Amino acid sequence: MSMRQKAKVRGGAAVAVAAVLALGVAGCGGGGEKAKEPPKSETPQSQGSSAQQPEPTASKGSGPLEVIASAQGPSGLVLELNSAVRDQDGYVTVSGQIKNTGSAAVSNLGTLRGEEKTASPGSVAGASLVDAAGKKRYLVLRDTEGRCACTTGLQFIKGGESIAFFAQFPSPPATTTEVVFGLPTFAAATIKISG
Repeated sequence: MSMRQKAKVRGGAAVAVAAVLALGVAGCGGGGEKAKEPPKSETPQSQGSSAQQPEPTASKGSGPLEVIASAQGPSGLVLELNSAVRDQDGYVTVSGQIKNTGSAAVSNLGTLRGEEKTASPGSVAGASLVDAAGKKRYLVLRDTEGRCACTTGLQFIKGGESIAFFAQFPSPPATTTEVVFGLPTFAAATIKISG
């Protein structure tokens, strides 16, 4: 990967984070008590979040996001995918939520980064897209230091809690509109790419 391509990855990741945040803000209508929730997400321990992670979507009140696919995981975890958007720079950004449908906290999230030793800790760097028609597998983009263009800092998910995530990939050809999203320990989910 050339320096110019790596700079695009960083720029693309910043654009993806900004887009997810903008969508999250746009989706939150006025709602009295909901304005008091952001301070709760400011503490990383409360949701295992980090600066590179989009704000989690409230599971109560402001209305649910569209779910384009879902997949079961271990310990009562459910993966809900909300979008897979192709941009003009040649990237696909997948965003969604990991929900803990159980009552106990789940803390073994290290498996989500995959088996790669240099992957960002507490991340969804193990995610992949598979283009079955083109017979290609796409991995999460990395910057020059090996950090993923994805959510990092995941520590645990409390019972009943949802944590938003995103992951950015090289784009399959424009003719490919359907791919299979995979995340370690979760079942695979077929999704459509928009844009």
